[in-house]
Amino acid sequence: MNRERLYIFDTTLRDGAQTQGVDFSVEDKRQIALALDELGLDYVEGGWPGANPTDTAFFAAPPALRNARLVAFGMTKRAGRSTANDPGLAAILEARVPAACLVGKTWDFHVDVALEIPRPENVKGIAESIAAVIAKGREAMFDAEHFFDAYKANADYAMQCIEAAYEAGARWIVLCDTNGGTMPQDVYFVVSEVAKRIPGTRLGIHTHNDTEQAVANTLAAVAAGARHIQGTLNGLGERCGNANLCALIPTLMLKPEFTEIIETGIPAERLRLITRISRLLDEILNRAPDRHAAYVGENAFAHKGGLHASAVQKDPRTYEHVPPETVGNRRKILVSDQSGRSNILGRLQELGLNLDADDERVRRLLDDVKEREFLGYAFDGAEASFELMARRAMGQVPEYFEVKSFRVMVERRFDALGSLKTVSEAIVKLIVDDEEYHSVGEGNGPVNALDQALRKDLGKYNAFLADLRLVDFKVRILTSGTEAVTRVMIESADGQGRRWSTVGVSPNIVDASFEALTDSMTYKLYRDGAPAPSPR
Repeated sequence: MNRERLYIFDTTLRDGAQTQGVDFSVEDKRQIALALDELGLDYVEGGWPGANPTDTAFFAAPPALRNARLVAFGMTKRAGRSTANDPGLAAILEARVPAACLVGKTWDFHVDVALEIPRPENVKGIAESIAAVIAKGREAMFDAEHFFDAYKANADYAMQCIEAAYEAGARWIVLCDTNGGTMPQDVYFVVSEVAKRIPGTRLGIHTHNDTEQAVANTLAAVAAGARHIQGTLNGLGERCGNANLCALIPTLMLKPEFTEIIETGIPAERLRLITRISRLLDEILNRAPDRHAAYVGENAFAHKGGLHASAVQKDPRTYEHVPPETVGNRRKILVSDQSGRSNILGRLQELGLNLDADDERVRRLLDDVKEREFLGYAFDGAEASFELMARRAMGQVPEYFEVKSFRVMVERRFDALGSLKTVSEAIVKLIVDDEEYHSVGEGNGPVNALDQALRKDLGKYNAFLADLRLVDFKVRILTSGTEAVTRVMIESADGQGRRWSTVGVSPNIVDASFEALTDSMTYKLYRDGAPAPSPR
């Protein structure tokens, strides 16, 4: 069976920028575009030239892409203007890119109420706008806004609109589920009907995720014949987001239902980049990655139950639908109070510690994990703390520094300007290489003050901790009452893009935080090969 080519179009730099709290800089956009190009996508939409200073600056000096075509996005010409006398369209036509994607109305309701022009005039405007792009020597695409609502309301008029774009020479006619409310079976039906008049090799799909079905709707469109898909990294987008390319691309490249009928332009070896690129976006946005994201999440191939872990080590196909390495991810054998020896052995093997199942140290470590989790620790979410515990049991982790004491003070006072403010101060006394250090730190709260004081002066270890930063802090009260036990989880990161989590438990929240903090610092020192302290 001959397979048809599927073309992948990323809209992260425009749709993703419409997400609440997301504000890409020009450099952010350049970095993301280059990463998408490296992955091997066919199109990268750079944004809307002329719509805002960031997009205008981006298109003024666009990045040089080797694989993907950079696309400028915009609208069809305004009613009452010619294509030569529309400033918005002119900015798109003048952009130094090989392709342009124009969005236009296809719903008669919008034409009547929003544009307030005769319906034939809208159809004519679509055709003239597409023709203007082609006249500039650019590849033209038409995004049919609200197409599925339009088709339901007035199929004849919706078809007139997209056929006008098609006959004007648009390479792709992209059917948009703009409000994200269409069901997969309806997407399949409509795309199948449209494909009877416009070839599937000229049809695309653009879905939003307002019913959590953007990926399913995109797959339904491909099954119905569409050979162009649009989406964003990690499903970024306004409201509930867009179709998630980090789920779509692996599915389309690895699942037989699709590999038998289509092929993408992404080489199999480049699919391994998708996990890294997914996390790169989160790093740029300064947010924690979704641990449970399909394919690329840290827990996408994590196994916690003892029976599951035992089975997956015998045959990964038991609980893994694809090999994790195909998408650049890795298998994780979690340890918890639900673990058996297989979990412990599997996790130790990942750490390079190959012990026999009957080794007494394995039994002691399993007992220690279960005892600590009974007290409130959670190692399935704090792998760095588990690794330290395991390596300490093997005598592999030096005691880089010894904390003799610490003190934290929180003071609420009026400053010199008469404003009420709360100040936290921490004092830490510690020993490194038999030398005693006293450090004082101020911060935004007691934990931040402790972090500042701990890292203020650690002698020869200062350089190793220079790029360490805390990126997340979670507190959970495990028992009620005035003597409640508190669990603190801290996520840390460094300049190499690594992230790790540590845990601390105590009736005192500051003490629990301090335990997690010192574990985080020790883990960083160990992973970076910091020298052991001098012998006493």
